Parts: sequence; C-alpha cells; structure tokens
Amino acid sequence: MTSPTERDVRTPPDRAAYAVAALLAVLSGVIAWDAAHISSTVASYSRVGAAAFPYAIAGLVMACAIGTALAAWRGDFPDREPMEFGPVAWIMGGLVAQIVLVGFAGFSIATGVLFGLTARGFGGKPLWLTIPIGIVLSFLLYVLFSKGLQLSLPQGPLERLI
Repeated sequence: MTSPTERDVRTPPDRAAYAVAALLAVLSGVIAWDAAHISSTVASYSRVGAAAFPYAIAGLVMACAIGTALAAWRGDFPDREPMEFGPVAWIMGGLVAQIVLVGFAGFSIATGVLFGLTARGFGGKPLWLTIPIGIVLSFLLYVLFSKGLQLSLPQGPLERLI
C-alpha cells in the first residue's frame, strides 16, 4: 500500500507524454488510411490481403498511443533530465554533414564524418581519431554491402579505388 504522502501529492500532467501519444495516434491513423487504399487486386488469391499487415501495425501503434496516454494520465513516467543541446547539435551536425558530403565524397567519407561527430556528441573527444576510425568502418561496410550484397551505394574517391 502506498503511503498517504505519496498519493496526496498530485503530479502535474505530463504534456510531453501526451504529445507523444497524440503523434502515435496520428501515425496509426495514417498507416490505417494508407492500408485502406491498397488495391484489392494485390494478392487476391488469399483471404488475407496485402492490407492485413499494415492494419495490424496500425492497431499496435494505436495500442502504444493509448498506453502512453494512460501512463501520462497516471503520472507513471519518471522525471526527465534537462535537455542538453550540445550533444544534439553534434549529432545533427553529423547528419547534415553526411547529407552534404555523400554526393561527392561518397559513402565512406560521409558516413565516417557522421560517425565521428556522433561519437563527439556522446562524449568521444578527439575528432582527429574518431573520424578516421569511422571512415575505415564505413569503408568496410561499403565493401560488404556493395561487393557482398550487390547493393549500389554512393561512390567517392575511396570507393573508386576498389
């Protein structure tokens, strides 16, 4: 049983959790709407059509929305730590750098820069070390994906060497 002081103190509603629940509900609606517009001629040989799986996903996402809203209403979410914008800025900078670089520098260099800047955002200090490590790992992934799986990834100067 909870103590009287625990139940008497009413926590304010968690507006962020309600916002997440609303976004999940909207996402569920979009998925269900899209599933309703799947052509009935697709896989018409079966009772379970192509829309069955998207409807199931929409239902699960709606269940998550309802669960999130109920948890917010009950005040079950723990207190969040204050937002630190520095790490977020490093990670967002890495994403922007990858988008800018991938066209002319190729997959390995662009993804290596993303790796280094994301590592910096998570506390890795020396960019002069993390970016080259990221480039090497990304190059290995490029070789695996392009040669092993026959996927087409953006090429840059490093990728053209092989």
